Amino acid sequence: FGVGPLSMTSASVSMADSDTARRAQLQVVKYLTSVTAAVAAEVVTFPADLIKTRLQIQGSGQAGKTSFGVVGMIGDLLKTEGVRGLFGGLTASCQRHFIYSGARMSMYETIREDVFGRNADGSFPLWKSVLAGMTCGACAQFMATPCDGVKVQMQMEGQRRSQGLPTRFTGTLDAYRHLAKGGLPGLWRGAIPSCQRAAMVQLGDLTTYDFAKQKTVKVLGDTVACHFVCSMAAGFSGAFFACPADVIKSRVMSQDPTNPVYKGSLDCLKQTVSKEGVLALWKGFLPAWARCGPWSLVFFLSFEQLRKATGQAGYC
Repeated sequence: FGVGPLSMTSASVSMADSDTARRAQLQVVKYLTSVTAAVAAEVVTFPADLIKTRLQIQGSGQAGKTSFGVVGMIGDLLKTEGVRGLFGGLTASCQRHFIYSGARMSMYETIREDVFGRNADGSFPLWKSVLAGMTCGACAQFMATPCDGVKVQMQMEGQRRSQGLPTRFTGTLDAYRHLAKGGLPGLWRGAIPSCQRAAMVQLGDLTTYDFAKQKTVKVLGDTVACHFVCSMAAGFSGAFFACPADVIKSRVMSQDPTNPVYKGSLDCLKQTVSKEGVLALWKGFLPAWARCGPWSLVFFLSFEQLRKATGQAGYC
């Protein structure tokens, strides 16, 4: 018995549909792998992010007149808000990574493999990695801006309570409602500085990790030791490049929308440098590094192991 053209066509369509379904399933697994690793890293390192944010806002006229260093800020926070205060805004932060980290990691891999493409020897040029990392960071952050705005607002609520000021929100959902009153501009307030920061973070984080792993894997192999070395390098680089944009983002996003201190990110930059000097752009660098180093470590170690457990190849 022969096989007719119609049967052959149906079989081809079925195989194509099956292949499409497998690809879609793999993309979902990759996305969830990124999100899971990011949430784990966020929970472990969130207190350092909160301290960093409050240090960055000092001097902006939004955080009271008392000025603290890292140790003083930690002591004051524990004294006035308790251990629970170290995790103010964690819910919104985790919600952000369901969008941000899932998108940035998936987008970077797609751009690297399917858009820019690797060299014939399998390497990925540094300049392509820089462009891919910054593009993915900015695009993913734009999508996650409302979550980031709520996180920053919630991080400041505990400090308002400790200063005897009335709280602005009853919880995370109420903070979203409050920002939504301003429509899309309200939800995406601070999008420009936050996207700038994300682009710089990924310039340091993803680009450094990818480049470092291409070199380190030749010596250590695709092992935990390799992931450890590369993630620590990525953490330092990400913190250094992102700090100026992070200061601007924190100040713009934390201000009261009904009585803003800054007209925008450029105005914030001008006021910060003119009043506090250039080094003010690196306020909070130590806690930022203290967070970015462990964050990258927990994230990439978890991420690589989760990829291995789910049958995926190493990330770089």
